[in-house]
Amino acid sequence: MKGPSLDDRLAALLEAASLAEGRLPDAAVSAAHAVADRAGVRRGLSVDHTVAALAGATGSGKSSLFNALALTDLAVVGVTRPTTSTAQAALWDGEGAGALLDWLEVPTRHEAAGELPGLVLLDLPDHDSIELTHRLEVDRLVELVDLLVWVLDPQKYADAAVHERYLRPLARHGEVMVVVLNQIDRLPTAAVRRCLDDVRRLLAEDGLGGVPVVGLSARTGAGVEELRSLLAERVAKRRSWAERLAADVGTAAADLAAVGGGAGRATGGGDGSRASREVSREASRQVSRDVGHGANVGELAKPLNKALAEAAGVPLVVEAVGKAHRHRAVVATGWPVTRWLRRFRPDPLRRLRLGGGGDGREIVGRTSVPGASAVERSQAESAVRDVADAAARGLPGPWAAAVRHAARSRTGELPDTLDKAVATTSLGATRAPRWWKAVGLVQWALFAVMVAGALWLGGLFVMDYLRLPEPPTPTAGVGGAEMPWPTLLLLGGALAGVVIALLSRLAAGLGGRRRARKAGRALRASIAQVGREQVLEPVEEELARYDRFEKAIAQATRA
Repeated sequence: MKGPSLDDRLAALLEAASLAEGRLPDAAVSAAHAVADRAGVRRGLSVDHTVAALAGATGSGKSSLFNALALTDLAVVGVTRPTTSTAQAALWDGEGAGALLDWLEVPTRHEAAGELPGLVLLDLPDHDSIELTHRLEVDRLVELVDLLVWVLDPQKYADAAVHERYLRPLARHGEVMVVVLNQIDRLPTAAVRRCLDDVRRLLAEDGLGGVPVVGLSARTGAGVEELRSLLAERVAKRRSWAERLAADVGTAAADLAAVGGGAGRATGGGDGSRASREVSREASRQVSRDVGHGANVGELAKPLNKALAEAAGVPLVVEAVGKAHRHRAVVATGWPVTRWLRRFRPDPLRRLRLGGGGDGREIVGRTSVPGASAVERSQAESAVRDVADAAARGLPGPWAAAVRHAARSRTGELPDTLDKAVATTSLGATRAPRWWKAVGLVQWALFAVMVAGALWLGGLFVMDYLRLPEPPTPTAGVGGAEMPWPTLLLLGGALAGVVIALLSRLAAGLGGRRRARKAGRALRASIAQVGREQVLEPVEEELARYDRFEKAIAQATRA
């Protein structure tokens, strides 16, 4: 199955680097961006030319090989070390390569002899030079050239400097690398074969098994044609530049994965690296499902929402809703003789600066709901920490830290946000039941009856006091006895008013509990929304970011 294109891998590397910003070390992120930038520049330059570089240690014979390939003495070969101080280029059919060499910052250029059209061969300074500027120049150009030709010699081919500093870190670059064992003319024939086998063994240990190894002598010319043919084959394909960029992308992506605590440094994209990345991505997806909108979100959100509700004073507000309902019911349906006394008691909700919330008015300032106690704050912080730990479980260290930070990133806003959620939640306390008005009218009618009876009796008392003729007073049979209508109206109105007031208070108690439960559900829903916005959503975003990062890394490293 054909892997993604170079453009797709570059885009994936850029995405991974962008996602890793602020989460992973700046050096690895900057290196990934630098690879993408370098690839963009190289693709815009001549793709008909292949830039190959001869790199090696002091005394390896790079310059002699450079001259042997160019079929002319272009580089100075001497006994004093180091001889090569700056890179120089030999060009075969170099028309159109000027901009490419300008980008490489190689000012010294020579026309070479022979048939290697499209090749630009660089002779680099010694990578182990005592001059720091020489080593820096080697490091710079090793990162830029299309094809690397490492020139080793029988005395120092196993030197740790070249293997640990260059070959091993370039393990993904086997497709754009050739290793030359120079100066074989100094060895017996049997020793040459043993040295070449040992070089191949060391390269395999570096992750570069399969890299072509050519034994030659630049002084005698033995094996030079084999190297020339190999270079001609690579140049003719016109693909070394793309293979080099692809290897750079894979290395940068593997380095990002390594510092991200994921798959580690992949050397060649082996099965172990891919398996590790798959396990890491699956862990990320599982945690994302746990914190996301699926069935498991309730298990994580439930203790969080409970702790936030306690910190927001929801139980106190729910209790106040029930009390306020009963208070207002007494004011609306109580016995008119005594209900006015209720008005001197403070409304439980208004005392908390609540009771609106459904009328669209802007809430100004905080409510008067008491702030969370130290215990409630500790419980809320513990619940947030539990969510963060559950979400970060199974993630690599840097990303687990990012998830935990995301969970706590907005907790400083929680007190004000929770208070505002309580203040803006419609508690239903402003909507008076219709029966209140009906009962209130009945109460006033009974009060009017009671007053009428009282006035009637008062009139009879005055007439008796003035010894005026007593008018006939109608009576009504009540329980087998006759009772004057004025007395019946007075006592009946008062008694009926008190009974209705007591029944109304009982109904108000039931209604208060029902309204408190409804308000509790509304408040808990508002608090749950705050928990989602302030804690769960940042965690989900960070998990989604990690999942995209892992997918981008997998895309960038898949050749």
